[in-house]
Amino acid sequence: MSDNNQTQLPIDQLRQIRIEKINKLTERGINSFPSTAKRSHTNKVITEDFTKLENKEVNIVGRIMSLREHGVIAFADLEDSSGVIQLYIKQDSLSKPLKTRKNLGFEDLNLLDIGDFIEVTGVVTKTQRGQISVMPKYINLLTKSIRPLPSKHFGLKDDEDRYRQRYVDLALNSELREMFVKKAIFWNSMRDFLVKKGFLEVETPVLENTAGGADAEPFITHHNALDIDVYLRISMGELWQKRLMVGMYEKTFEIGRQFRNEGMSREHLQDYTQMEFYWAYANYEDSMEVVEEMYKHVAKKTFGTLKFTIAEHKIDLSKKWEKIRYRDILIKRTGIDLEKVTEKELIKKLSDLKAEFNPNDDKARLIDTLWKQIRKDISGPAFLVGHPVEVSPLAKRDPKNPNYVERYQIILAGSEMGNGYSELNDPIDQAQRFEKQQAMRDAGDGEAQMHDEDFVRALEYGMPPVTGFGVSERLFSFLADKSVRECVMFPLLRPENVQDD
Repeated sequence: MSDNNQTQLPIDQLRQIRIEKINKLTERGINSFPSTAKRSHTNKVITEDFTKLENKEVNIVGRIMSLREHGVIAFADLEDSSGVIQLYIKQDSLSKPLKTRKNLGFEDLNLLDIGDFIEVTGVVTKTQRGQISVMPKYINLLTKSIRPLPSKHFGLKDDEDRYRQRYVDLALNSELREMFVKKAIFWNSMRDFLVKKGFLEVETPVLENTAGGADAEPFITHHNALDIDVYLRISMGELWQKRLMVGMYEKTFEIGRQFRNEGMSREHLQDYTQMEFYWAYANYEDSMEVVEEMYKHVAKKTFGTLKFTIAEHKIDLSKKWEKIRYRDILIKRTGIDLEKVTEKELIKKLSDLKAEFNPNDDKARLIDTLWKQIRKDISGPAFLVGHPVEVSPLAKRDPKNPNYVERYQIILAGSEMGNGYSELNDPIDQAQRFEKQQAMRDAGDGEAQMHDEDFVRALEYGMPPVTGFGVSERLFSFLADKSVRECVMFPLLRPENVQDD
């Protein structure tokens, strides 16, 4: 009936067996790849509404996930995106092949295989064992699969195989498919929240002459029509959205892809989805209130709870979000005081902690590296505040202490899950910080920010007080307690020569 007993054969032989079945179907006048299908109910609806649908005729579609014959009776598991339902196939109930329908007779079931897509017209029933089933009257082939699916039990075990053949991983793993449904809910619930708060969704350039809005190394590509090199954006239009504030918009946000030519880890990818909003006539304290409300809303809508276990951290988003200060945490965990420490002392401390760092980094980069070493056991939820100005080139200075800025980061499960601040709108201060960043870049720091002269010019026309905030899909991966790579449908891999094992 299927190639269940042939799985030890080489893949090229298995493919050839199925291709021969296509030829036999063609001889019978059956198209193995028709363009139409008829469906009246999903599998889930039939299961949930069985009492209403029992003994009623339905049309269902899906992929065959198991197929077994017992004399004049056969059973199959048919899966669609809503779930699995059993087919209870009886020889005397299945109609003979008709020229008008091109349906399969009972004797043609041996031309079907696991992985094939079919359309079934049949009656909703229960087997003697109480299994909700559909008893087919007609079976029509929708798509003949040429390459056999791996066993659902064993699946694809190697991560690279799973990512490279993600379509197979998805076909075999309904929990994985459900995770991406939740990811869509995650972004849509965030979008809905912001729209209801009066924010306007905007689109800003992906290709830029100057990559700005973050400390990150950009990807470079060439624009043929203009004959110039351009950068793929490293932020969700931060400097563009702030230009919109100059242009008299007051609340904007964007959700899209951004790109950073950096290392890969459980928390980092080179291209990923990010949301950033900008809000005029508000500051970072106003932003914190809205962001806390937004996180709770999104978490509840996506996962149905505010309590999470992330690695070894127990997280309760419903509890009070404490504020912790950058300088205080460093003193408490390392003895390092930002107001007194030298670059030499930072290098020694990082060496003692066996941290990876570049001894030629400037003080700002060394401070940031040290912070990332000690944040890992902070469960949160917490707002990290009081960042030194050296690590925040786009944030407004704290009027009480200009060595620090009005910035916050959300800390969850030992990592940064969002970044916001009162935006710097002093063009003179901004130009000076850009000059310092550009000097760092010229000295070899590929993550330092570029000097964006047009953005400074925009600020000179006047930008009102603005707060901004950004969060990436890392938040979703953490709440799902999975690596960020696992939460991407098709992660980037090195190219391969497609060949059979």
